[in-house]
Amino acid sequence: MEEVVKAIQDEYPDDFAWCYGCGRLNQDGYHFRTGWLGEKTITLYTPKAEHTAIPGFVYGGLLASLIDCHGTGSASLALYRKNGYEIGDSAEPPRFVTGSLHVDFKKPTPQGEVLKAIGTVEEIHPKKWRVKTEVYASDIIVATGEVVAVVMPSTFKRKED
Repeated sequence: MEEVVKAIQDEYPDDFAWCYGCGRLNQDGYHFRTGWLGEKTITLYTPKAEHTAIPGFVYGGLLASLIDCHGTGSASLALYRKNGYEIGDSAEPPRFVTGSLHVDFKKPTPQGEVLKAIGTVEEIHPKKWRVKTEVYASDIIVATGEVVAVVMPSTFKRKED
């Protein structure tokens, strides 16, 4: 069984680790974790019973969330590496937000399968990266998607209490 041992989301500063999809500090979230798989990126996730669309099949919104967070995490990994760092280095990784998200559902996604998102990252601008993702259940592509990830603007700050 594959696993993501080192994930970029583990390195996000606490103020930016609350995303429902990939935030390690959001106790109710999915906790998606994205790492390297050679020159590609990978996120693994096992849907829970509450992620049901109809009995036996996964809700498509979960797949869209997986592609979304996998895309922004992959962009962060790529820019971090371009800047000379790897996961575990002491530098704070860049944080991205979604500029656009496109999802194509290819096949019904069965419950009980580990979902594997595999991403290919391309720089399209110093502050924008395109990530193309294929989501597999077993060896079957169940969804594909594309995220244009944008470096998080400095105006995104934690709201003061």
